[in-house]
Amino acid sequence: MKSGLRIHQTRRTGSHRRLGGLSMVVPALWLMLSGWIGFTSVGRAQGLTANDMPGMFRGVGIDQKLNEQIPLDLVFRDETGRAVPLRQYFDDKPVVLALVYYRCPMLCNMVLDGLARALKPLSLDVGKDFTVLTVSFDPRETPALAAEKKQRYIESYGRPGAAAGWHFLTGERAAIDRLTQAVGFHYRYDPEKDLYIHAAGIVVLTAEGKIARYFYGIEYPSRDLRLGLVEASAGKIGSPVDQLILYCCQYDPATGKYGVIIMNVLRVAGLITVAVLGTFMVVMFRRDRRVKHASIEEREAQRRDV
Repeated sequence: MKSGLRIHQTRRTGSHRRLGGLSMVVPALWLMLSGWIGFTSVGRAQGLTANDMPGMFRGVGIDQKLNEQIPLDLVFRDETGRAVPLRQYFDDKPVVLALVYYRCPMLCNMVLDGLARALKPLSLDVGKDFTVLTVSFDPRETPALAAEKKQRYIESYGRPGAAAGWHFLTGERAAIDRLTQAVGFHYRYDPEKDLYIHAAGIVVLTAEGKIARYFYGIEYPSRDLRLGLVEASAGKIGSPVDQLILYCCQYDPATGKYGVIIMNVLRVAGLITVAVLGTFMVVMFRRDRRVKHASIEEREAQRRDV
């Protein structure tokens, strides 16, 4: 792979030039990615679509398609090379979808690293409570590449049973196009650099394959991801505390994050206050009754003694 950095050319000219070239290219690539992530965040807040982006990013981005169905009849190959329809990964659990390509020199690894970091603090388990699908949008990539990536991230996640719940897929161009179009993921190939220009983010899907939530960038707060999974599961996973938090928080499609609903927080606070006051009054009433009853019994005992 050329990787866009032309590293293969620097190898012919010695280690000094190779290191010098990398020291210039990596900061430049990082600045480009940082600018892209920042720009797309502002663009979403302003309601821009992929076609509204400037220059090299035109036609690149993520357009939300909440509640729309992805085609589950699409066939991909898993990391063992076996042909598998998407439907096989959708049973009774929500699904986290990450669209990347495995030879990506930087951004895709950052997406997967961010996802792995977000998953680790969760009490919910990959494979048991939800499924993770990592799908390459480069039709040239092979199951062998997918297997290498899977091994790395399963080891990083480090929980039993994760290998059966986190899948790394490759596919043909037709299947890739239908899937990326269904979730609103737009990217562009640069043949000169042999690189894909694409946005960063993950998608949460329901067990039926409907789009529930988008999370943007390369860092996904564990709390937000958990709430997205609980909502996508229609309450089948999570706890009563999660349901209370969801009552007080609302998903904002523009930012891909959960924000507090002030009125609902005030309602919950009011209910808690009423409950506390009610409990206090009941306790005090029972205490007064016990004191009064004890006083009556004491007076009756004194009369009997007299």
